[in-house]
Amino acid sequence: MWSLPEVRWAALSLLAFTLAVPADLLGAPAVVVGVLYVVCYLAGGWEPAVEGLRALAQRRLDVDLLMVVAAVAAAAIGQHLDGALLIVIFASSGALEAVMTARTRASIDALLDLAPETATVLTNGAGHHGADNRLVPVAELVVGDEVLVRPGERIPADGLVLAGASDVDTSGLTGEPLPVAVGTGDGVHAGTLNGTGTLTVRVDRDPTGTVVAGIAAQVRQAAETKAGRQLTVERIEQRYSAVVVVGALALLAVPLLFGAEFQPTLLRAMTFMIVASPCAVVLATMPPLLAAIATAGRRGVLLKDATVVEALATVDAVALDKTGTVTLGRPRVVEVSGPPEVLVLAAAAEAGSEHALGRAVRERGRRRRPVRGRRPHRRRRPARR
Repeated sequence: MWSLPEVRWAALSLLAFTLAVPADLLGAPAVVVGVLYVVCYLAGGWEPAVEGLRALAQRRLDVDLLMVVAAVAAAAIGQHLDGALLIVIFASSGALEAVMTARTRASIDALLDLAPETATVLTNGAGHHGADNRLVPVAELVVGDEVLVRPGERIPADGLVLAGASDVDTSGLTGEPLPVAVGTGDGVHAGTLNGTGTLTVRVDRDPTGTVVAGIAAQVRQAAETKAGRQLTVERIEQRYSAVVVVGALALLAVPLLFGAEFQPTLLRAMTFMIVASPCAVVLATMPPLLAAIATAGRRGVLLKDATVVEALATVDAVALDKTGTVTLGRPRVVEVSGPPEVLVLAAAAEAGSEHALGRAVRERGRRRRPVRGRRPHRRRRPARR
């Protein structure tokens, strides 16, 4: 989080604000209070000011520039606290948006990390341990290459199994916790984890077009898309900001034309600009959407569009086509039918297995506690006479 410049500038602005307020209330020297407020304004306001000026150069009135003008105007009439508070709120919201965006990118990077960086390409006539087998970057794989996937390795590309049999962990893509048995003729996907068998896989799809890459692209697109409410707010923002500026200028110019005093008139106009500024409405749209997309990505839920987040507000029922997607993914033995020796023999048979069900049997065998279905025999005590 601290690697983001928006977070560092917002933290500096907040720190200066928290020091300036008590210093002002306790009667600290005006120079000290002034320096703290200046640091607060500059740290939290320079980036919105730059963005606002860029928008103004494109003949757009941005809410960033409106906020900075309102804060500076408040400071100009002696309301340093009000202007600084507006700067801190705006900078904190920008930092929150930056953090949520970074988390969304992190979820995309985590998806791309499912695929390995290198692959073992089989040469013509070479066996599994052939000296001519080449270790190449996954990005250099082409359709038709035959790759060797050893036990415990991740499959480097989408393809077809030519030889071998194994159990493949596809939970990273499908959410199904149990490994899937694959053999000759079955399709496999990049990023899935090979089990105990050795597979020979023919690459059938370019590494840039794998299922993993497609999912990552969908998540990236979801972070870049805009929901309906956000688009509506952005459309209203331009006209509303112009109305606020015109209204503030009118509140300043009209009373002065009729002989009103300058300072109270300016205070009234700046108060109107601060209160009527659409900052809160604009800042209340994007950060929540990014937070929802990032949180869902970290928990394994991939949203293909930002509009999905809004649609979830109206959902009152969810239909799931698989039961595995809503389980913990950790099978366990809850009942054993037969004599106690059955569990011991089964755990011994699964001693070298990496299958999820084999691990569950071994775990139950290590505990060796009474299992449901058979109660331990207890010797009856003689009845007292």
